[in-house]
Order: sequence, then C-alpha cells, then structure tokens
Amino acid sequence: MTRRSPEILVDVLLVAVAAVWGASFLVAKGVTVEVGVAPAVALRFLIAAAALAVVCAVRRERMPRGRGLAVAALLGCSQAAVIGLETAGVHLTSATNAGLLISLTLVFTPVLESIAARSWLPRSSFVAAAAAVVGVALLVSGEGLRAPSVGDALVIVAAVVRAVHVTASARLTRGRRDGTLAVVLVQLAVCAVTSSVVAGAELPAAVAAVSPRGWAGLLFLGVMCSVFAFVVQLWAVRRTSATRASILMGTEPVWALAVGVVLGGEAIGAVGLVGAALLVAASYAGQAAERRHRRALEARLTGEVAPRPLGPAPERAGGRARRPSR
Repeated sequence: MTRRSPEILVDVLLVAVAAVWGASFLVAKGVTVEVGVAPAVALRFLIAAAALAVVCAVRRERMPRGRGLAVAALLGCSQAAVIGLETAGVHLTSATNAGLLISLTLVFTPVLESIAARSWLPRSSFVAAAAAVVGVALLVSGEGLRAPSVGDALVIVAAVVRAVHVTASARLTRGRRDGTLAVVLVQLAVCAVTSSVVAGAELPAAVAAVSPRGWAGLLFLGVMCSVFAFVVQLWAVRRTSATRASILMGTEPVWALAVGVVLGGEAIGAVGLVGAALLVAASYAGQAAERRHRRALEARLTGEVAPRPLGPAPERAGGRARRPSR
C-alpha cells in the first residue's frame, strides 16, 4: 500500500462499487424484461466501451501491448462471462436469491487466492466469509427461499467465475505499468464484441424497442456498473488483496436491499436487520484479519531477504577497523 492510495480510499471506493452493483439487480431485471437478456448485456457493454473510449481518447491513454494486451483481453472474457451469467440468472430467479447466491464469491475467493499464493489465509478469514454468507441468508429470508432453479444455478456459476476473475486480476495485473483505464477499455471492448455476437440479430430489434426508462437503466448499467465499477475494481486489487476486495464488495446485498426498500417499497423485519448487521460486522472482521495476515507475511518476507553479516564484526581500535593479520 502506498501513500498515494491509502487503505481508507481503497475501502471507500470498493464499497461504492458494491453500492452500484447492489442497485444493478433491480435495474437489470427491468431491462431484461423489456429487451431480453442477451441484448441487454450487449447494449450495456457497448455503452460502457463507448463511454470509456471517449475518456481514454481525451486523456491520450496508451493502450497495452504484448502480454499486457493479452492479459486484458483474457480478463475481458472472464468479465463478460460473469455479467452474462449473472444477468441471465437474475432474469430467471428472484433478486433475493440472486443477491444471496452471488455472495458465495466471499467463500470462493479466499480459497482460490490461497491456492494461487500457496499460503493459506488464517482461519478467521474463512470464518468471517462464512458469517457474511449467513448474514446475507438472514437478510433476504423475509420472503423465504424457494427450491433452487436454473437461474439460481447460473448465479452460483457467476459467483465462481467472479472469484476467478478477481483473483486473476490481482495476480496478472499487479506490478504492470499498463494504465488502469486502458486495461479496462480492452476488457470492455472484448465484452462488447462477445456479447454482441451472442445477441446476434436480436440486437438491432432491441435498440428500436428500448423505452426512455430502459435507456436510463442501460446508461446506469453501462457507465456506473461497468466503467466506474470495473476501473475501481482493477485499481483497487492492484493495491490490496483479492480477498479483501471481495469482502468489501460482498456488502452488495445490503445495498440491493436498501434500493429495494427505498425504490421498490420492500419492508425489512427484525431478522433482516440482524442479517445486515452480521454481514457488515463480518466484512470488517474479515478485512482486519486479512490485513493482519498480509502485513505479517510482508514483514516475514522482508526479514528473510534482509542482508546479514557473513561473520563476526571486525574489531575496532582507535575508531578504525583492525585489518586481519596475514
């Protein structure tokens, strides 16, 4: 962590990402009902890629090349898979179930990161992740959970792919000098192309059928939930760990519920309040445990590479080192 990117700033921006993603459930469900899943995903990414392309052109961002370009394109494919699966899942299941199941990323990410780093995180990190999932279950249990459906399965797969994407982003982009905006632009361009191919002939018809409210929703999904969220996510995981990022972004269901209460008129009972409190507490506990583990590991590695004298210190006489006799 550098002085230019203090931990508090990283945390605040990651929570902001969770907030806009929490709001995206309600917005995405409305857009998919209007135009369908594939066209909704394609239009979202086309808007996002166009918006970020303008920003990069104004800033004269240098596009990644070679390995950096390949990494960005690969991450674009995984990001397209996450959003595509999540959108299809939300369309086929309830926002309540989707908000719960996508939080399984909190469980998958520490496991994947530990395997990739060959260094297991402390047990408290996994306990906090499990407690966060329990908190989500309590939070969304007001309407009751129904039997798993195809949509539920798609959201579970999306949670797995998101964990892979976050872990890969942290390991593949850390230490590289490619600009964050340029890398995200490549990702969005890949997402736009792949999703447009999937949408196929449905895309032009969907453009003609979108209502003003639908365009507002697509702009929100494209600019805030894609450009802003992806840029912050990549910027943040370069400065913290994938596990910490996932824990903070795991507050997404809280924000989804807040949007449902304010805009959708949903009510929250005592059990929901307990779940929200447990989720927030588990997020902070997991963050603290991960931070202590990371700092301890860095200190241990620093101690191992610190230079050590190869022999006893030379004796001094009269303020000068005594030369060994020959």
